[in-house]
Order: sequence, then C-alpha cells, then structure tokens
Amino acid sequence: MRMFLSGDEAFAEGVRLARPQVISAYPITPQTVVVERLSEMVEAGSLRAEYVHVESEHSALSCAIGAAATGARTFTATSSQGLLYMAECLTYASGGRFPIVMMNATRATALPWNIYGDQRDALSLLDHGWIQAFAQDAQEALDLALMAYVVAEDPTVRTPFMVNLDGFTITHTYEPVDVPSQQDADAFLPPYDATGNRFDFQHPVNMGYSAGPAFNAFYKYQEHKAMAEAVPAAVARAEERFADLFGRRYPGLAECYRAEDADYVVVTLGATAGVVRSVVDELRSDGVRAGMVRIRYMRPFPSRAIVEALCSVRAAAVLEQDVSFGAEGAVFSDVNSALYQAGCNVPTVNFVGGLGGADITLQQVRDIFACLRDSDAEGGERVRFLDIDG
Repeated sequence: MRMFLSGDEAFAEGVRLARPQVISAYPITPQTVVVERLSEMVEAGSLRAEYVHVESEHSALSCAIGAAATGARTFTATSSQGLLYMAECLTYASGGRFPIVMMNATRATALPWNIYGDQRDALSLLDHGWIQAFAQDAQEALDLALMAYVVAEDPTVRTPFMVNLDGFTITHTYEPVDVPSQQDADAFLPPYDATGNRFDFQHPVNMGYSAGPAFNAFYKYQEHKAMAEAVPAAVARAEERFADLFGRRYPGLAECYRAEDADYVVVTLGATAGVVRSVVDELRSDGVRAGMVRIRYMRPFPSRAIVEALCSVRAAAVLEQDVSFGAEGAVFSDVNSALYQAGCNVPTVNFVGGLGGADITLQQVRDIFACLRDSDAEGGERVRFLDIDG
C-alpha cells in the first residue's frame, strides 16, 4: 500500500508489521510521534501488544530488557538526552544478548539546549555493544524497522539494534512510502524464538550474574565476534530475503555511489547522503569524477567497503554531524583506521557540519569537493567546521 508518511510514522508502521509483544514508551522530541502512533494502533486493535508508558527513558529500556528476558519481542524509542539517560542500560541489553529494537531520533545534546538534529547522541555511544544503522529516508526507515528484528533475533547474532533517523530531517518530513501487507511482513519475520536466553523454570539459566576477568573477557570476545562476523552475514541474508519478498534491494553495511572510478569521494551517513548524491551527479555531468560512500551501519563498521571505495582515490572527505571535542569526528576516526590497517595512503579531511540542526547545503558540499580537488586534501586543518570555517 502506498501511503504519505513522515519518517516517524513510517517507522511506526514498520514496528506494527513486526508485531512486538511489549512496547515501552517515553516521549521525547523528535521521537514522540513514533510512540504516539503505536499507542493509537494498540488502542485501535491493529497491533496487539502490551503498551507500557514508563516514567523515564532509563525505565523504558529497563522495561524492554525485562520483557526481552522473558522471551518477548520488544520495542522502545528515544532521542538525545533520553538516549544518554539510557546509557547505563545499553550495556545490560547488549551484554545480555537481548535482541531489543530501538529507534533513535538523532538530536543535538545539551548544553546549549537544542531540539534539532545532529548525530552526536548516537555516535557518542558506539562502544556500548549495539548494532547501529542510519536510515536515509522514510522508506528505508520502515524497511529497517522490519530488518532490524530479523538481524537482531538471528541465533548467531542475538544483539540489540538501534535504528537512527535524523531528527526532523527524516522524522518529520513527509514522503510517499510503500507499506507492506501484514501477510508479507509475517512471511519475512517469523515469531521470535528466544530459546536458551530467557527465563524458563523448566530449563533454568543464570542471567546477569557477576563474572571475574576470565569469564568477562570471554563474554566480551563473544559480543565482538558476533558484531564483527555474524552481523554482516545476517544483514546480507536479511536484505536478500527482503529483496525477494518486497522488491527493494539494499547494499549492505555501506552504499557506494559512483565511487568505482572516482578521484574524489565524500563519505557521509543519514539524510545528508541525498545532498551529496545530488552534487556528485552535478560534478559528473561537468566531467569531474566524484563519488560518495554512504555508511548505513556504523556498528559493525564497514571497513572492507571503505577500503575498496577509497584506497585508489586522490583524496577523500568525511562529512559528519558530530565531533569528539579536542580530537575529530567519530566517523573520521573509523574511516582513517580502516584505511591505515589496509595500508592505504589516502589524504583525508574531516568536515563537521549540521551541528544543532544547521543545514548542510548543496553549496557546502560543492565547496568540500572543490577543497579536495584544489589541494588533494594536503595541508590545512584536518577538522573543519562548515558553519564556522565556511
């Protein structure tokens, strides 16, 4: 069915199709519409779920963890300070290998107080053991809502999944979206089988106990191995089945756009990719071999795709909506690490823009490519703030 939906509404439709059994909700801008729509679906009977309106974001994730521990399919959502308030619980969910799906509407963090979108909230928590994907538009948001459960609940993965939507840019922008039928969604996403990782009085297991160094290292190694090896394989399987059922094909952990023969490439993520793609097309029409890499998954990080796309270019830029103060952007660090480990000597520049919801414009992206072409990224500041430095 074709519907005209905002990104928030599209994601809520995807969650409805996934049939979660427990939804823990605490509203925060710009995520609120998701839990509002889900509450209306539960009230109307189009979604059969236990809807728990908790008193804080910390409680929202705590509730989801408890429900997941009983074997229930669970969902929650948050944004900005709410995600930071959940930080203590994030590692409980990942360490417990509970396949919770959470939508995060990316938003600036205080202070100054700001309700508009950048990506500092999500990117500051990359080390907490969650799969992290970034949608580009409302259609991908809905599709990721379904695929997130398939990947998270895969027996080889059993890892919580955070789907990030750029605050207001995606969450509150309306566009036509294809909404699958419930029958097709059920064929894609079977009921959750939590065997071996839930409270079971007939087959009891010890969950959440204290562990010394040897056991702790073993568990953390298993988390890392699942993220690094099992998740990419599960994403590939899920996307292949999704394409077979729904006709929409996704490119895995990263999308390479006109990058196969590019001299200059901009790496980015989220809705900003649409702006970069437009400029790439402009430059190609002028004879400039420009390209883009859109990172879809920050965890696990798509190191192989980054290396394959960038190792032979003349210069590359990383355009992101966050910064680790006194250092550089989180995406820039990961991109450079991947290139260094592969022995790729590619000049790179970090461009930080969109903080606090500032627009990233076509002209700014044109200027980024011009910078790469004029100097091949040599010299000057390696971290450049678009809204300050121009």
